Formats: sequence, structure tokens, C-alpha cells
Amino acid sequence: MFNAPEFARDMKRGEEAQVDALLRAAFGGSAEAELVVKLRKARLIAGEQVLPMGDKIVGYYALSYMVKPKGWLCLAPVAIAPDVQRRGYGKRMVGMLTEWARLTKTPVVVLGEPAFYEKAGFSREGAAALTSPYPIDHTMVCGLTGAPEQTLVYATAFDGV
Repeated sequence: MFNAPEFARDMKRGEEAQVDALLRAAFGGSAEAELVVKLRKARLIAGEQVLPMGDKIVGYYALSYMVKPKGWLCLAPVAIAPDVQRRGYGKRMVGMLTEWARLTKTPVVVLGEPAFYEKAGFSREGAAALTSPYPIDHTMVCGLTGAPEQTLVYATAFDGV
């Protein structure tokens, strides 16, 4: 029988342990799982989405509030289970997010691999005038028109990640 993930949905209470295990497996360490715990404790999570497949969670992403600019969100982390990577599931999840950001005009920032995130709807050009504590050549945005001059200030939970 063909086994494929369902639609991405909001994470439910009680799924934290599965998400933690997914993050550790996808990244080969604990930094991203610890980041999510810190963001939750600080009540900075704007939303968490999971991609279920049967009784497993095979995909996840978190949106957290930026300190500055106000009203902007940060996408981190994004994870797909190692055994189902390279099947387009991450691109589909992130693509749905970028479309939501475009329709609602909600700026979302991500720091990551441009080849992946640009295919999913993020723009490096839109981030060209931003000032960031992280490498600007790997900083992308969606949900904006133009390239505003802004200074990005991330939550302290991101320090050291």
C-alpha cells in the first residue's frame, strides 16, 4: 500500500515528544530541539505545524515572534524525518507557509539554504536591505513586497544556535 503523509496541520498538545525526536533525528543533535523548548517556555511560538504520516510525525516547523521588526515572524526550525527526505514534503510544507504569508502580508524571515527556501517561495532579494546578526546571503523573507530597510532582532533563544 502507498504510504504518504497527510496534510500539514497545527501541532497538538501531547505531540511534543515526537517533535523532539524528529528534530534530533533530522539534525543529528539536540540544538534545534532545545531551541524549540526555549521558544515555548518564553511563549514566543506563533505556531507549530506538523506533517503526519500514519501514526508518525515526519515533518515539522515552528514560527516564532521576532523582537524587531514588530509583527514579523521567524521560521525555525524546519525538519523532515531522514527516512522521507528528498521527496518534496518539506518544500510542500514551506510552500504552504509562504503562500499564507503572501496572502496575509505577514513578513516571515528564514535563515537557511537558499536553493531550498527560494524554491518554496522565500526571496533573498527581499532581504537585501536587511541588517542581521546572521549571514545575509542565507537570510530570506516572504510575505513582503519590495526590500525594506530593517534591522532583524531575534529572540534570545536563538543565541548560540
